[in-house]
Amino acid sequence: MEHSKRYARQMALPEIGSLGQQKILNAKVLVIGAGGLGCPVLQMLAASGVGTLGIVDGDVVDITNLHRQLLYTTDDCGTKKVDAAANAIHKINSDVKVNVYPEFISENNIATIVKGYEILLDCTDTIATRYLINDISVHLGKPMIYASIHKFEGQISVFNYQNGPTYRCLFPEKNSYEVPNCVTTGVLGVLPNTLGMLQATEALKIILEIGEVLSGKLLIYNALNLSFNELEFSLNEEQIHIGTKKGKQLESSNMQNHEVSKELFLDFCSNENYTIIDLREVHEIPKLDYKNIINISFLEIENHLSNFNKDQPIILFCQSGIRSKKAVDLFLENGFTNITHLQKGIQNVQLEVI
Repeated sequence: MEHSKRYARQMALPEIGSLGQQKILNAKVLVIGAGGLGCPVLQMLAASGVGTLGIVDGDVVDITNLHRQLLYTTDDCGTKKVDAAANAIHKINSDVKVNVYPEFISENNIATIVKGYEILLDCTDTIATRYLINDISVHLGKPMIYASIHKFEGQISVFNYQNGPTYRCLFPEKNSYEVPNCVTTGVLGVLPNTLGMLQATEALKIILEIGEVLSGKLLIYNALNLSFNELEFSLNEEQIHIGTKKGKQLESSNMQNHEVSKELFLDFCSNENYTIIDLREVHEIPKLDYKNIINISFLEIENHLSNFNKDQPIILFCQSGIRSKKAVDLFLENGFTNITHLQKGIQNVQLEVI
């Protein structure tokens, strides 16, 4: 196995070595939020050689971001953050595969997006979103690396690591999600970068299976007096039950309509974790040039069901969505559990793919 000289200093650590670097290269990490926390996380994980990074964010780069979101430059203002981040990561390390999701995480897309990843990093700034990430994380058994910032302070923890405590164990849900953010209260530019570095560190420890992961502990950092305080917290079975139940509901809700938006569809077309089946006849246009798209006529699809695993992520599409919707029913009748189709068909995205 050959490794670039890029990772030589990292591989020199006996805890990492060649096998550890291969673990990093094989890792699939989803970063939810490409702002103050997400930028340093993406920079460090890309530089370390994490093989696949997913980025979820529906925002665009604004000049007010630049004092703390160091992945972007003035030229990126007005550009989608996921696209600017992917471009920057390519410049940092072209070995890294980047999947972008140019939308905010929500009840409608979270279960679909997270399935192809092993570790979820919460780099968001809303409590409601953190509960969503926690709940799908608990249900699917994926660790969630959390951080948040406020003025000159930040905190970090790892939830749901090896059946450890969850976000709800530490913060049982309340009726109000109104919390201050950096728009209204301000933030010291270096603070999210400090916390993001710590998140990236926890991700690498999980990937490499080394050290002591920050599970069951909340680390609180104060930049003004350069202090770290650590609080321990325990499992709360009642809160874990609530999170698991809501996580199942999220997955069920995502699967019930078995549809993906045109934005998600185009993202999935370049994501090798998904099999995309074009149900149209050979003469139908437009054609999409992606490696993971295969063409099987709607009239022939029933004869090919045995070629696919029943739990693999499959997305179907046709011209208007009528044939693909019928094909979804066929797959479901035959026991497939992760099948969706393009809402309203390829005609709904024709302008984007010409």
